[in-house]
Amino acid sequence: MASSPKSKRPGSSSSSSALSTPSKPRGSSSRSKKSSSSSSPVTRLLGILALLTALLASVVYLAEQNLESFFIFDIDELKDVSGRGLAAHGNDTRAVVKFIVDELHRSHGAHVNLHEDWVFNNAGGAMGAMYIIHARTAIGTEGHTGRHTADDYFYILNGEEWAYVPGEYEPEVYPPGSVHHLRRGEVKQYKMPDRCFALEYARGWIPPMLFFGFADGLSSTLDFPTLWKTTHLTGRQMIGNLLRGKL
Repeated sequence: MASSPKSKRPGSSSSSSALSTPSKPRGSSSRSKKSSSSSSPVTRLLGILALLTALLASVVYLAEQNLESFFIFDIDELKDVSGRGLAAHGNDTRAVVKFIVDELHRSHGAHVNLHEDWVFNNAGGAMGAMYIIHARTAIGTEGHTGRHTADDYFYILNGEEWAYVPGEYEPEVYPPGSVHHLRRGEVKQYKMPDRCFALEYARGWIPPMLFFGFADGLSSTLDFPTLWKTTHLTGRQMIGNLLRGKL
């Protein structure tokens, strides 16, 4: 008997060459679109931050290579004028300070402040007083030098400054006429056992040093009038010198 072909119904168990793919849940494509769109602002922000960081690093590098062009005073000049002031007036500290200020004003004009605006200075646990020339205290003090972004030159005019670094068994002693050079990035303990006045010159990146100068006032002494006066005097001199073409 001849058999007749049987038709295959849809859904029958016989094999078929057609392949089916599982359908995706509704809303998955929209969620992926949302995640990609939400990540794009973050990516852009990171790109902008990277660009700004690279730009800032380039500016800092160029400024670092040309720091000498920003300086007004010379290290040897300050040592010379301090020595001549001591030779001329000895232990008369007020006369020595006046001599130094007059000499520097004669050679540098308006860059030197002739007004004796004194203000207390609390930094590194030590307390003193400062004028445009950094002069410490008449009763002695000691504390932490801070780790600074500038070289600091301390020309002793009267009294002594002692300094100590870990590992040494004897202190560094700086008498009148000597210079204590605290190199950028270094740190020491320092002490003035009795009265001490000095001409201090910071040479390098000055603005970051202000955090050290303000830290005690903001977290310990809470002497806000002194902080305001310090900010006013510092800002006045910085802006004044900026207008004269010096950073």
